[in-house]
Amino acid sequence: MTRTRRATIAMLFVGLAIFSCLYTTQAMLPTLVKQLHMSSTQAALTVSAATGALALCVVPASIASERYGRGRVLIISAIAATGVGLIVPLAQTPLQLIVLRGLQGALLAGAPATAMAWLSEELDSKVLPRVMGIYIAGTSIGGLSGRLIPTGVLEFSTWRWALFASACVSALFAVACILLLPAQRNFHPKEIHVRSELRAIFVHWHDRRLAPLFIVAFLSMGAFVSLYNFLGFRLTEHFGLAPALAGSVFLFYLTGTWASARAGRLVSRHGHGTTLLAACVLLAVGIACCMGGIVLTLIGIVALTVGFFAAHSTASGWVSHLATHDRAEASSMYVFCYYLGSSILGAVAGVLFDAFSWTGFILSYTAVALALCVLALTMRKEA
Repeated sequence: MTRTRRATIAMLFVGLAIFSCLYTTQAMLPTLVKQLHMSSTQAALTVSAATGALALCVVPASIASERYGRGRVLIISAIAATGVGLIVPLAQTPLQLIVLRGLQGALLAGAPATAMAWLSEELDSKVLPRVMGIYIAGTSIGGLSGRLIPTGVLEFSTWRWALFASACVSALFAVACILLLPAQRNFHPKEIHVRSELRAIFVHWHDRRLAPLFIVAFLSMGAFVSLYNFLGFRLTEHFGLAPALAGSVFLFYLTGTWASARAGRLVSRHGHGTTLLAACVLLAVGIACCMGGIVLTLIGIVALTVGFFAAHSTASGWVSHLATHDRAEASSMYVFCYYLGSSILGAVAGVLFDAFSWTGFILSYTAVALALCVLALTMRKEA
């Protein structure tokens, strides 16, 4: 097996491991509300706590990787986070569950903080968009397994066993990554100076090409997670679907897998700007469709999933392409904004869901998606 192929498969497993445990409670929110007597906002915090802690820790993890190596930080992160995942089902109260999920998210930070930088440093630029797309595809499949496994187990067992089963699968993905990931050849450790690292981050924010991509990460991920957090409530309470059947909607993540892999080819043919704009428009249309009946809602879920993963794959690859120096800092800032959007907008979604009708909730996030379209259009004109 060639080094590039090993790296590609290893990064696929990284994506699987990260997302299979990061969003493992998302498809279970209605069940947690009933069995743990949580409010819908509290239940959503089991997702937002993990993504928020990840966002806060991703920059420190990236800085550490400058000194100790991308691969080492990535592997330690994957082992520690999946290990904590085995403890999460032991939570006795809603607060304990939220805290443990936050700890898991913090430990996860090292993997997404270093994965894109590892690929940018170790692989030829000609194959980078394709491998980056496969990595993003791995995150979509991981997200799928992290939702389907718990909802499947819920059909014959409790939420604790559902989380434990998902954690075991995540641990297997992490082990596969460790066994396959090649040693780094192009990494050169450097002394860590907090001031210089912060300066590198602020330099990226002053780059008129990179800063909008960080905002794209925040808004797109925030809108995407918010919709998926509460679609379960809509499908079970309004349309009357059984929890397992409602959970099967996450099979649409497979369309995101296809979109992630396809986005790299579209970028090569049409450019980053055009591909990103098309993806954001599709995301906005998909969210708006979720105001309709069951059929239109399902079509909308497919559209928003394809649009989001295409946008994410394009934007993350664009960051790696534009950041010719301090790549780890650029990648970590993108990931920071990505998960910060998931945490903040995901938490706000709980408040909006309780305060507004479903139509008002959808209109709020359609507005977010339209702002994304305007931003993508501006970037396309300046590209």
